[in-house]
Amino acid sequence: TRTFARPSPAPVLRTKRSVERADAQGAATGFWQSVTGSLDAVDEPTEAAARREVWEETGIDTTQPGCVLRNWHVENIYDIYPQWRHRYAPGVLRNTESVFGLQVPQGTPVVLSPREHVAYQWLPYSAAADLCTSASNAQAVESLPRYAKPLFRICNASTAQ
Repeated sequence: TRTFARPSPAPVLRTKRSVERADAQGAATGFWQSVTGSLDAVDEPTEAAARREVWEETGIDTTQPGCVLRNWHVENIYDIYPQWRHRYAPGVLRNTESVFGLQVPQGTPVVLSPREHVAYQWLPYSAAADLCTSASNAQAVESLPRYAKPLFRICNASTAQ
């Protein structure tokens, strides 16, 4: 099997998170980040949570043709910023996040959840990483070239699969 060189990784979707709920006047302010979320239940598989969060936050159905969700098998453990600790059980000071990548076909529509986001943009991965306020989020975005995999292979007749 012969795999051809791939171009630099595709753009990264960044969403602008509202610090407070977005209102009809668009008065909410926030910060840029990738899609994030948490498990709905202790036994919810991380892949199911990733698919659900992408759908809830962007309206992208990860099961549609051309969408490829990959578990990068990377876990980041970090201290929860004091301003976000109210979202966790009392005494929880650290969080573990699992990192996934999602490839979508060019032109895939994005429909933001107005309760969570006020804007989105597609950026080259290096520019997307520069907007991160979370070190672990920036590291994940900067890792895109290492984890992105080509989807198409050119096979000769003797190795066709």
